[in-house]
Amino acid sequence: MKHIMLFVLMLAFNITINAQESTIKYAKKVETLDSTIETLYAVISGEKGETRDWELFKYLFMQNAKLIPTGKNQEGFFVARYMSPSDYISTSGSWLEEHGFFEKEIHRTVNTFGNMTHVFSTYEAYHSEADTTPFMRGINSIQLLFDGHRWWVVNIYWSQETEENPIPTEYLPKN
Repeated sequence: MKHIMLFVLMLAFNITINAQESTIKYAKKVETLDSTIETLYAVISGEKGETRDWELFKYLFMQNAKLIPTGKNQEGFFVARYMSPSDYISTSGSWLEEHGFFEKEIHRTVNTFGNMTHVFSTYEAYHSEADTTPFMRGINSIQLLFDGHRWWVVNIYWSQETEENPIPTEYLPKN
């Protein structure tokens, strides 16, 4: 029984140390709303074969945060799928690295009340940073919380642009 208690204490100590190291390592990346959004886009982006920093990705999110892609199912109805950050890594991480993926914000609308902020962030996606034409566009609806010290991503809910559902002009850059 003593060995089990010792193991549990050592595990808890190790988790605490790792969390403190992450806080020190990534604090600047969640200091402002801009730095948090920029980090969110940067951490999933990279050339084909480039490993992503999944520790940083997870650091952006509050406990129980969800990533919620939407799209039509086989019957033609719009549906939402709910994933944790770990689920997202499991389902999309290898695809991002195998194909190359750069998601770039092209427009942002921000609404804030107190410590909560909602960002409508229009994006374009490319397979390489050198690409000039996106293969996909859409809008990320990002909910964030400022806890007094840092920004946390609470949820990301997104939809890709389609011919039948183009991005409205108010969510595109002004030329």
